[in-house]
Amino acid sequence: MLIVPPVVSLKISEPPPKFAKSKISLHVSSRSVKGKSGVATAIVYCEANFGDIDGKTANGLIRRSEKYKILSVIDSKKAGLDTGMVLDDKPNGIPICRDLAEALTQAGSVPDFFIFGMAPSSGMLSKHERGLVLEAMSHGMNIVNGLHEFLNDDPVFAAACIASNVEILDVRRPRDKKDLRLFSGRIAEVTCPVIAVLGTDCAIGKRTTANIITSALNDSGIKTVMIGTGQTGLIQGARYGVALDAVPSQFCAGELEATIVKAFENEHPDVIVVEGQGSLSHPAFSSTSFILRGSCPNGVVLQHAPRRSMRCDFDGMEMPTPASEINLIETFAATKVIGLTINHEKMNDTEVSAAITQYEQELGIPSTDALTRSPERLVEMVLAAFPLLKRGLAATA
Repeated sequence: MLIVPPVVSLKISEPPPKFAKSKISLHVSSRSVKGKSGVATAIVYCEANFGDIDGKTANGLIRRSEKYKILSVIDSKKAGLDTGMVLDDKPNGIPICRDLAEALTQAGSVPDFFIFGMAPSSGMLSKHERGLVLEAMSHGMNIVNGLHEFLNDDPVFAAACIASNVEILDVRRPRDKKDLRLFSGRIAEVTCPVIAVLGTDCAIGKRTTANIITSALNDSGIKTVMIGTGQTGLIQGARYGVALDAVPSQFCAGELEATIVKAFENEHPDVIVVEGQGSLSHPAFSSTSFILRGSCPNGVVLQHAPRRSMRCDFDGMEMPTPASEINLIETFAATKVIGLTINHEKMNDTEVSAAITQYEQELGIPSTDALTRSPERLVEMVLAAFPLLKRGLAATA
């Protein structure tokens, strides 16, 4: 049974919006050709981390990638397995290879891109990883780099680009400082619901849940646009986004606001979903505060991992309860938490069902697991909070 939270009002008093519908010798050709779809091919590097927290970029690309056709993942610890089975117990035909040589052999031709698919807390390449990226470049592969270390600024990588006629995409690189935007207040011009997907910890599934909510709403006839706020969402192919943790703090709220306003003006969506970062209660991260300030969300969906007792990468720091995080969010910003989504790590299906029931009773808001439960639950969650959206559905029925 779906628990209906209080209806959430929009930011401004206007009529409801209209609802718009080398060193390795291999027998491979020198360069792959893009398929008929025009999607570039890629190998993802995720050594010893695929399926784990620090492999979240690779994990995300396997679950969803609009920009690249993923051919394989490199992780010697899980070589020979199917990536879909590792992540979701569902085969997808994308193999895990032992090393770059095996990945190139499996591909049959040199892919367009080599994607660094890990998100280490250091944000930097190790000495071994530097050598591997240079090796991939020597085979003619462009590089997708989501780290804080901008490889285009490194003379060694700059020279390698010229020598191999390839490019490096430093995904996190922000605009030039002269082009960065301050908060202007134009977010008030966005008249559709803005929903932020926040969490009780980092690496807890906020981006995955935001993607699923976006897809579920679009599939139900509610035009929805997602705003990426981290490197993985941008690598996946988010049309609108900014890597907030690489932007100087003075401009974070303004950069996000400007991105949301642009998406609203260009797409005329019924709903805008904003990917969260970190956690508002987590002292190591500040991005959530900028997301709440820059997006001024009408509603928040909170992601929580019931079996996670300590914060990711902080063994001495206990996880907050959903109730305490909700109180902090609603105290910090003029918004309302409209639902809870569960990360089912270390949980079986029976435990997930019990947790859903428990949190609905405790918190008085809808709860679900975006990955293992019907996406219709997410649509119901949003419609319960924003009933005006139902008018648009009725008009297009």
